[in-house]
Amino acid sequence: MHSVNRSELGSKLRLSGRASEIVKSEIRSMSVECARVGGINLSQGVCDTPVPEIVASGVAEGVKKGFNVYTRHDGIAELREAVARKMKRDNGLEFDSETEVVISAGSTGALYCTCLALLDPGDGVVLFEPFYGYHLNTLLSVDAVPSFVRMEAPNWTFTLEALEAAIRPETRAIIINTPGNPSGKVYTREELEMIADVAKRHDLFVFTDEIYEYFLFDGRRHISPASIPGMAERTVTISGFSKTYSITGWRIGYAVAQEQWAKTIGYYNDLIYVCAASPLQYAVARGLDHLPPSYYAGLSEEYAVKRTQICSALTKAGLTPSIPQGAYYVMADVSRLPGSTSKERAMYLLEKTGVATVPGEAFFHDDAGENFVRLCFAKSTAELDEACSRLSRL
Repeated sequence: MHSVNRSELGSKLRLSGRASEIVKSEIRSMSVECARVGGINLSQGVCDTPVPEIVASGVAEGVKKGFNVYTRHDGIAELREAVARKMKRDNGLEFDSETEVVISAGSTGALYCTCLALLDPGDGVVLFEPFYGYHLNTLLSVDAVPSFVRMEAPNWTFTLEALEAAIRPETRAIIINTPGNPSGKVYTREELEMIADVAKRHDLFVFTDEIYEYFLFDGRRHISPASIPGMAERTVTISGFSKTYSITGWRIGYAVAQEQWAKTIGYYNDLIYVCAASPLQYAVARGLDHLPPSYYAGLSEEYAVKRTQICSALTKAGLTPSIPQGAYYVMADVSRLPGSTSKERAMYLLEKTGVATVPGEAFFHDDAGENFVRLCFAKSTAELDEACSRLSRL
């Protein structure tokens, strides 16, 4: 028998090249640190608000009705049809539920399948920063090459010149997150039209993450990028129900796109996930079909109050917030705190107040995030009250 020496073993038994780029999410890391000190976790967007009763009870109903086996590769008909109705009603977009809707394992799963289906290794993808770390890591996992458009606090604005500068010969897609995590930015129609013009001139895909579309403040409206004229054919609209229904652990999301793209996205969904949990799909469909418009409007009203509360506490603590326009996160300036990095400042904040945040470095490709932390205000009233009280005493 051939014996394998240590050097030969070490050359073959190793992580993949792409794995060297993937590190543990700072969101997860700070959640662990928070648990270690028994603190209040404002780092992870876990949604501590109640699940709508019609959605919660729909799980048992789905089980009793036999939704316990593999679904079609792109999801159960009930949910695909409900998503298509929702897209027409709320987003002004028409999709065929038979061929253009793919139910996946959360919006993150939908984005991963989209990237596998539509990107080749080495393709460039534009990210606006501060970006959501899972978007970046998804690109790295499929060997795509990110480039970045810097947005400037406090309103997270960007210029056409910065966007054009991020386009490379190998660029094939742009990712838009509106409303945005971590910034809370809601893209205006003018900004989306600017991006659309660039995408059409350079013949690019646009992948959107719209999971916070019902969390809007100060009278803002959500505009789906695919609804901009000329964009439907090149846009994959991605969203999910984790935030809207407070079911982050259920992992039910979707991608909608023209059939030529959706078909292969669905094939990858089958390969990677087989299917999202069948009874949970049924329960979400119940919510989409039966929750009234007032439920969705109520989300914005409820979270606007929470936004005011957390931003007031941060201001009182001398940690100036960039007031979010949507979603349920806020970026705060922590430059006055001890430390030379955002991680050191976040750890100082945790040690002094017991409130966990996410270091700003998690959302930038360079050192531009060192003076920021991100806080999540999707918390119960009691927990948010206590967190704000602790921050105010800093």
